[in-house]
Amino acid sequence: MSFGSPNNPYGQPQNPQNPQEQPGYGYPQQPPQGVPPQQPYGYPQQQGQPGQPGYGAYPQQPGQPGYGYPQQPGYGYPQGGGYPGGPVPNVASMGRRFGARVIDGLIIGVVYIVLTFAGIAGAANSVKNCDPNAADYQTCINNASADFVAKFGAVFGVIIVASLLYEVLMIGLLGATLGKMAVGLRVVKADTGQKPGVGSAFIRWVIPQVGSLLCGIGALLVYLSPFWDKSGRQQGWHDKAASTMVIQN
Repeated sequence: MSFGSPNNPYGQPQNPQNPQEQPGYGYPQQPPQGVPPQQPYGYPQQQGQPGQPGYGAYPQQPGQPGYGYPQQPGYGYPQGGGYPGGPVPNVASMGRRFGARVIDGLIIGVVYIVLTFAGIAGAANSVKNCDPNAADYQTCINNASADFVAKFGAVFGVIIVASLLYEVLMIGLLGATLGKMAVGLRVVKADTGQKPGVGSAFIRWVIPQVGSLLCGIGALLVYLSPFWDKSGRQQGWHDKAASTMVIQN
């Protein structure tokens, strides 16, 4: 039985809906009804066909970045208490922070002791100058006592100013006091990792000073507050207010 005919020399079936249409060599046949047309080999499929990637494409795994494009880090703090765009820092331990505070306290304490003894020596000289046999002896003693109180107040004011300048300027401009330098600590801005600046350093200094007015209990709670920080950055209340954190070099 021959499949060819004079009108159809290649044996291809005629289109039953259009018998006059003769599919010659090289013309694609019409696909059966209900079957989607196939794309030619080597050409990507048309957009809009769900679930079918184009020819040569690699299927993307769920949750994985596209081929050749690295995943960008999300905005926020990396695990371990770092700051965006920077390496994860080594958060300072409370032991080192305590050591730095002791060293700074000794430095300020030496200044305080020197000035206090200077004031006491001056008041003692004033008392010596009072003549017990003079009629105004009691007045002289009273004046010497008032002079001592005034000098003690001046010493206390000098210590406050010295502590302010010492910590605020060194933390703000250098990122560390002498005590923190000795144990390898630095104070940085929690969001950038840069030096805090004088404004943030002042906020960080003044909060414990206000707390010390409550018989020193408030300052102690401020310095212990990093123990209760759940962010992983060991921030005390003064650090949170100033947006700072303490790291190890």
